[in-house]
Amino acid sequence: MSIRERLDISAYLVIGQENTSRPVEEVVAAAVSEGFTCVQIRSKVATARELIATLEKSARAIRELGKSDSVALLVDDRLDVVLAAREVGIKVDGIHVGQSDIPVDVCRKFLGEDSIVGLSARTEELIDYVKGADVSQIDYFGAGPLHKTLTKPDCGKTADGRIITHDFDEFAELAKISPIPVVVGGGVKLADIPDLAATKVQGFFVVSAVAGADNPKLAARELVAAWKKFSAR
Repeated sequence: MSIRERLDISAYLVIGQENTSRPVEEVVAAAVSEGFTCVQIRSKVATARELIATLEKSARAIRELGKSDSVALLVDDRLDVVLAAREVGIKVDGIHVGQSDIPVDVCRKFLGEDSIVGLSARTEELIDYVKGADVSQIDYFGAGPLHKTLTKPDCGKTADGRIITHDFDEFAELAKISPIPVVVGGGVKLADIPDLAATKVQGFFVVSAVAGADNPKLAARELVAAWKKFSAR
């Protein structure tokens, strides 16, 4: 079974070098050791070579925990980085793109059928999109933001500069109509997990809640435990 077939987005870490004062791979190891199931390397400041180096160290951290076959390692937006990393033998499982990034069918063409391709957009756009879209090339939707977030200040921003966040009812509607799994983020904190799990989305994604925590390992443990508790209801 490929990692695409066993994809688990229930506890999803997004991280880049600008999100933490620690080595990225150290935070990745902390999160994965406590039950995080998916890792996305995302940086708007790192060079391609820096991203590849981060992927190599993160892939090694996941491998040393014995989780390479169950925890997906993805890259935000940079198809070139995924291909280059794979060329030098790094296990990168796929890509995450936005609706204005590289089209998902192009990603699928270059990465193959066993790779993971995730797509994100504003929640209201996704609700309209899923009603008639062909999602056969997409493995999951990333939705949000739940709150304003400093790690992605343009998230939810309209043309006139307003930030539009979304409530739990909207996520519940998206989860109900989406033919593929949905993961929600955007400033998600531990206190949000009970209400978010009640929407029946398939997971949460965080940046600062783990990468910016005083104790990333403890923060990851608490988030995973809360998700398991409340999503089982």
